[in-house]
Amino acid sequence: MDNFKNHYTVSIYTENNIGLLNRISAIFQRRHINIESLNTSASEIDGVSRFTILVIMTEDQIKKIVGQIEKQVEVIKAFYHRDEDTIYQESCLFKIKSDLLFEERQIQNIIKDSNSNIVTVNKEFFVLEKSGRRNEIDQLYKDLSVFGIMQFTRSGRIAVTKDEMKISLMLAAFNH
Repeated sequence: MDNFKNHYTVSIYTENNIGLLNRISAIFQRRHINIESLNTSASEIDGVSRFTILVIMTEDQIKKIVGQIEKQVEVIKAFYHRDEDTIYQESCLFKIKSDLLFEERQIQNIIKDSNSNIVTVNKEFFVLEKSGRRNEIDQLYKDLSVFGIMQFTRSGRIAVTKDEMKISLMLAAFNH
């Protein structure tokens, strides 16, 4: 088996129940595995939630973790994917003093070059939004931090697989 550590995106389809997030995160915690990012949302299936978790571990470890996750009663199915098997993004927001937008030509160039968008502008601040890969967001953070960032937040990874996931077919068979 592969003992090399990789980024893995874990997709977990679940019923929406209280306490499940704690139990899933405890599975990683017991193995001393850090969750790099976490996103929960509705899925493509009505009434089914989806957790998208980014971790760095070996394939042996991820297989065991996914097996443990699937033992949770509310979990319908869990999958893991390598980066090359997914299309993924993160989003972030930067809050920056407004006077910099008008006085610093370099900020305007950074905004243009990074393909980020101005969400709002007022007298005190403007808010910049960027969606992209983690390294693009990290670079934008580095470029803007020179000017001072009032607030910053980023989302967890969101991802879809390049290949079709058979979850809908599995649920249809399960419901019959």
